[in-house]
Amino acid sequence: MEFQLDEVSVAQQFYITTKAARAEDRPRVLKYGTLFALFDRYGDIEPFGLGEEGLFYDGTRFLSESVLYLGRSRPLFLSSNISRDNFLFTADLTNVDILNDDDELAIPRGTVHVARSKFLWKGICYEKFRVSNYGLSAVNVPLRLTFNADFADIFEVRGTKRDKRGERLVASPKSDSVVLAYRGLDGILRQSCVHCNPPPTRLSASEVVFGATLRPKQELTFHVIVSCDPATPDPPIDWETAFVTAKEELKSDTPGAWRIQSSNEQFNDWIGRSLADLQMMIHGNPETGYPYAGVPWFSTVFGRDGIITALECLWLAPSMAKGVLQFLAEHQATEIDETSDAEPGKILHEMRRGEMAALREVPFGLYYGSVDSTPLFVMLSAAYYERTGDLEFIRSLWPHIEAALDWIDKYGDPDGDGFVEYARHSSGGLVQQGWKDSNDSVFHADGRIAEAPIALCEVQGYVFAAKRAATTLAAAMGNTDRSVELEYQAKSLQARFEEAFWCDEIATYSLALDGHKRQCQVRTSNAGHCLYTRIASPQKARLVAQGLLGADQFSGWGVRTVNCNESRYNPISYHNGSVWPHDNALIASGLSKYGFKDLAARILSGLLDLSVVVDLHRLPELFCGLHRRASEGPTLYPVACSPQAWAAGAVFMVLESCLGISIDGRRKQIVFENPQLPENVNQLWLKGLDVVGSRVDLFLERHNEGVRVHVLENQGNIAVNTQQTRAE
Repeated sequence: MEFQLDEVSVAQQFYITTKAARAEDRPRVLKYGTLFALFDRYGDIEPFGLGEEGLFYDGTRFLSESVLYLGRSRPLFLSSNISRDNFLFTADLTNVDILNDDDELAIPRGTVHVARSKFLWKGICYEKFRVSNYGLSAVNVPLRLTFNADFADIFEVRGTKRDKRGERLVASPKSDSVVLAYRGLDGILRQSCVHCNPPPTRLSASEVVFGATLRPKQELTFHVIVSCDPATPDPPIDWETAFVTAKEELKSDTPGAWRIQSSNEQFNDWIGRSLADLQMMIHGNPETGYPYAGVPWFSTVFGRDGIITALECLWLAPSMAKGVLQFLAEHQATEIDETSDAEPGKILHEMRRGEMAALREVPFGLYYGSVDSTPLFVMLSAAYYERTGDLEFIRSLWPHIEAALDWIDKYGDPDGDGFVEYARHSSGGLVQQGWKDSNDSVFHADGRIAEAPIALCEVQGYVFAAKRAATTLAAAMGNTDRSVELEYQAKSLQARFEEAFWCDEIATYSLALDGHKRQCQVRTSNAGHCLYTRIASPQKARLVAQGLLGADQFSGWGVRTVNCNESRYNPISYHNGSVWPHDNALIASGLSKYGFKDLAARILSGLLDLSVVVDLHRLPELFCGLHRRASEGPTLYPVACSPQAWAAGAVFMVLESCLGISIDGRRKQIVFENPQLPENVNQLWLKGLDVVGSRVDLFLERHNEGVRVHVLENQGNIAVNTQQTRAE
């Protein structure tokens, strides 16, 4: 077991390398299942900037280059966009001034228009080029697309070096197709099959050329279809048929029929993009209903991310929670495996499908190195039951819930001090195993990295909430003795937590206890999660809330991960001073639970302002924690995933917190406790809210100092109540 690391190793573990500045625009993203694509605003894939662009399938890059030319020149950019439903990329391009051999103007700029569009479906990237001549005479401008496939594992793209790679096979072009192939060290043959329609003028292993001689006002269409899935039929389904079928599939695969609309169009844009992002992170995945974590680095199953995303959206879309719980239960660890940090009852951290994972060059094929996924799994189980009343499903989960509780008591607390802690067992696994999993994220006030085993403050909160949640579940199943036992354990933990983690010097809960049971006396956002789980006492909760929303920790856009006066504070770091939307959502929910809805509304307002200025109204995984400056937008983090599932889900949890809404499926009732709307949202409609098969439409409006709730339609005798209570 490893207890101490030097400063060099602290900075390097699974680091995402940044070799060059990012291009001016952020990548455009498409995703379907395990296939995703990142390209620039032209629709090109180029090996420049951060080098993350490409077409990826099952953790491998199947296209590392795809660049369009009109003749010998790159086209001139006009505009591009991703559709509101994240399905289709479109770009409008035109020609630059084209000279003849005598350097005279042959084709003026703007004569030829190229409408480029692409979408992903079932392991295939479909791309269409519609070329039009708006000149007064015929033009000959061949359409040329260069391409390449490096078949790099996603960890290679991130910067991990490999001693040896597999074999790139020789391509044999046909008249209308060519196959780029790579046989990995894992023995798997990976192929990028490039199909062209109509057959091109020229096709090689690195480029395709379509002849494009157009009369005035003539239009020609060319298709390039790149298949990554070996199960794809040859030839693949044509562009038009695939487009119609894929669009219909997308319409039918939505996380519920609910809709949220407000009097604020900017808020509506944020809601709409967030919903579309969540749908994209689920759509086409082989794991039914499970949202992948984020594109590009985490486009796969993550236990913690999936659970928190499901919690964020539970009041609206409980089906997501069911999918997450089902999958994680099926992949719960059943034995000790130190190479993957697995122990009986432990819940999955992440899974990977790439070559390096298969060869165990990275330990993440099925990896269990997170200390919080297991109690969060129990929390989500109970929250799902409260939301749906689905006791039959809970009965099927109960052995997994008990196994998770056993892990908490036995493996999660190996020294028996009553606190769950972690220290990695795998030499290649994660050093830090909370949600802030950078190596330098857990430290003392003087900047020293904490020694393992480490007990994080928020993890004790998760365990407390898990025990209380299991109390409810055990009682529902008629196991009274177990329910009483769990309630006693929860209360005992809460008392010990107050004594061990509270720090008067910083007026908040310490970040962690290190391996010597010494407090890491650092002000961080982790303490906000102690509000979310309600392990904090009401008196201490008020102090925590004041600190989180103070000028030293609230940037103006959101709550920073680390207070700006701490030794390792760095607003441009991944975890030590940045702002994470999902972190803010959990904090807002915690603030609401203690009656501080005005502070939760401040978080909502900050994130709403952020959504207005970021590309596509899409909140990224994180952004820099620099203080908000007048008339300036936020400073973006260079290698953040965007979209990211729990960033997309943040708006729904923050809104839930401000509204004080809770839905009890067992009693078929909706309760609003001290509902608030943010200052710039005066009216809000909740349509098609499902409560155990019955639907209700609600209208909320600001009235004097409060918010009035109106029931517009009630299709199942659902009780809707509004309560006014005082802050704790």
